[in-house]
Amino acid sequence: MNVIYVDSIADEALAPYARLTEAQLMNRLHPEEGIFICESIKVIRVALQYGMVPVSFLCEEKFIDTQISELQVDVPIYTASRNVLKQLTGYELSRGVLCAMRRPQLPPLSEVLSGARRIAVLDGVVNSENTGAIFRSAAALGIDAVLLTRTCCDPLVRRACRVSMGTVFQLPWTFFESYKQLKDKGFTVVAMALADNALPISEPSLKKCEKIAIVMGAEGEGLEKNVLQQADYIATIPMMRGVDSLNVAAASAVTFWELMK
Repeated sequence: MNVIYVDSIADEALAPYARLTEAQLMNRLHPEEGIFICESIKVIRVALQYGMVPVSFLCEEKFIDTQISELQVDVPIYTASRNVLKQLTGYELSRGVLCAMRRPQLPPLSEVLSGARRIAVLDGVVNSENTGAIFRSAAALGIDAVLLTRTCCDPLVRRACRVSMGTVFQLPWTFFESYKQLKDKGFTVVAMALADNALPISEPSLKKCEKIAIVMGAEGEGLEKNVLQQADYIATIPMMRGVDSLNVAAASAVTFWELMK
């Protein structure tokens, strides 16, 4: 293994872990050179299993033999003392290992939708933890693919990857431009929102739709009016005890379960 010891987070090799922002890691000018940071050995294993390409690792020395050696990778493994690594914001939350990986090229919309019958659509969901949790629910409950508007959080940001437990690598996903693209592919667009004309999510007619796109909105404001106007149906989860709604991640799990029955 190519183990490299560093004594300061100022070392240029640690820039992806210590100094580069998510936008800089993405490298919009040269997306083929973009990378993302994956944390925790469980998530890293899933990423490698689904074809993600590692660039380097960063961890305490004790994790090299106990965790990284089993991966059989031939890339630099940077290590430092715990005192040095503590200077990395959030490192102690990483469960030991960080890995910089090449950003994959996103598949075209037609490929993501090919053969799909139930898809999740995220519109303006900006919280990385919610994004990761929605992906995890989608994968666990049988959703075929995930689409995102350009206003959404990138699913490959560090926190989203971790909260998803690697399901961002398992499910096909990409960004899309208009709901017309989905309708042209035969999807019935079901917008989840609080509205007077909303159907309960258990409505039998929803389950009879051959292909459904389940649209989840922003954490605070929900879906914009123009999105609701484009939807074929507006649906909601009936609430009790005066509660008006669920967190978008929790709502996604309930909705996916109900519409996959």
